Amino acid sequence: MSAVPASIRAWREVPTLSGAHVRLVPLAAAHADGLRAIVADGVLPALWYTGVPKAEAIDDYIATTLASQARGECLPFTVLDGQGNVAGATRFYDLDASVPRLSIGYTWYAPRVQRTGLNTEAKRLLLGHAFEAMAAASVVLETSWFNHASRTAIARLGARQDGVLRAHKRHADGSLRDTVIFSILDHEWPAVRTNLQHRLDQYA
Repeated sequence: MSAVPASIRAWREVPTLSGAHVRLVPLAAAHADGLRAIVADGVLPALWYTGVPKAEAIDDYIATTLASQARGECLPFTVLDGQGNVAGATRFYDLDASVPRLSIGYTWYAPRVQRTGLNTEAKRLLLGHAFEAMAAASVVLETSWFNHASRTAIARLGARQDGVLRAHKRHADGSLRDTVIFSILDHEWPAVRTNLQHRLDQYA
């Protein structure tokens, strides 16, 4: 049997991506306690315009995500900080190798690593893998209209806002969500990469 080409494997396998501030590893059941500790105080799940799971739902969250991965729908990561401690989660989703296009999202971090170099480096690693290993033509990032912090952070990456999909889906609380859509195209990646590296250098 011939080997599966690397470009195809990249759309099927969750890589491990490492930097100075962050390590992205395949999501696993063994990460449950670390993820549960992040949301135990209820602060992140209380943000109604996000989809951060409650502590008691972490096991189901992992199981559901891994089932989605098995169906080829996403490539999920656990986010580790520079010391190797669980710091959050993120994923590639809406995978369409025929375009090729994918989305980055379902991202949430422990408050202790927010506004540090961790997210900047995580996005540089994820985008680098998407454009360089997966040869994506475009990468989409989306968020709720009400998630102003996320909208600002996405724009600071260098992504362009494409528009707003009104009543696009529902928030975790059942309310209708207007979704703000951003994207980065493959020819824009070199400039975005330079911008992210410049921002990362400030944390050196």
